[in-house]
Order: sequence, then structure tokens, then C-alpha cells
Amino acid sequence: MMRRRSSATDIIRAMHEQYEPDAAPGVAVVTLRGELDAHDAPELRELFGRAVAELGDAATPVLVLDLTGVAFLDSTVLGTMIGAVRRLREGGGDMRLVLPETSARRIFEITGLEQVLSVYGTRADALAG
Repeated sequence: MMRRRSSATDIIRAMHEQYEPDAAPGVAVVTLRGELDAHDAPELRELFGRAVAELGDAATPVLVLDLTGVAFLDSTVLGTMIGAVRRLREGGGDMRLVLPETSARRIFEITGLEQVLSVYGTRADALAG
């Protein structure tokens, strides 16, 4: 019996979250919610990898990561996100984070990452770039 390979959409649905591969030409949106920790990192790594691969044909691929509904994320998840940013930038693209003034934003402030990542207060701003 041949097993079907999971798509990024299947992975994110399994996490009860939202993945929009065609939000705009060359743009995909991943919306995450809740508390994210080391337990979630492997699925997120796979999701980000597949999303980046699916954007591969775009001249300037953009992955919008909407963290509006995230209450907490740990350093493992942060590292997973940084890995995806690196892969996108190596391919001429970028990751845009939607991160309003919430408790999850604190880790980005503490680490100084909000200064080096593309951080937006709203999804509309992130999509507009």
C-alpha cells in the first residue's frame, strides 16, 4: 500500500491551524494559535519547509506568519522560525511576521529579533509589505 505524502496544508490542519498557500501571488500565509513549544517544533519545521518549497517558483517568495493568536512560544519554536527565514532569504524571499502587542511579542523584544525580522502589527500590513 502506497502512503500519500502529507502536504503543508495537511500538516497545518492536523495542528488545527490555518494555511493559505495562495493568499496572493508568491505569498503564503500560516496562522498559528495557542502555546507553541518544543513539542510543536518538528511539525512546524516540516510545515515551514513545505511552504517554502511550494513558494519556490515565485520570483520573490513571501511567507506571512500570523502570530496574532499565539500566547506563548519558546526558543525551540523561535529557532525553527529563524531557520525558515534563512531558507527564504537564501532564495531571495522573506518571512513577514504578524505580531501585535501581545505576550508572545516579548521574546522577540528580549532577543532583539524584532529589529532584524520583518515584523508587522496587522496581517493587512504584512501582506502589503
